[in-house]
Amino acid sequence: MKELLRTNDITLIAFTKHVLSEVDIAVFELDVNMSVLEGSIGILPQRLMVIDEEYEIAYDTMIENGIEAQFLT
Repeated sequence: MKELLRTNDITLIAFTKHVLSEVDIAVFELDVNMSVLEGSIGILPQRLMVIDEEYEIAYDTMIENGIEAQFLT
């Protein structure tokens, strides 16, 4: 698994998941439940992971859809 995105912007996470689902790339969310520990104020970022073999395609798809490289890992 490779980390594709790390952000605390839940709209960016939802958009990224949608974009990648359109090209049949499975996305795994990590750190989703950390908001319980932080009090739901959005300080701790969530991570989106993809399998190693789909990383390059996922990265290129995100760039093509306007997801800025500053958010990508």
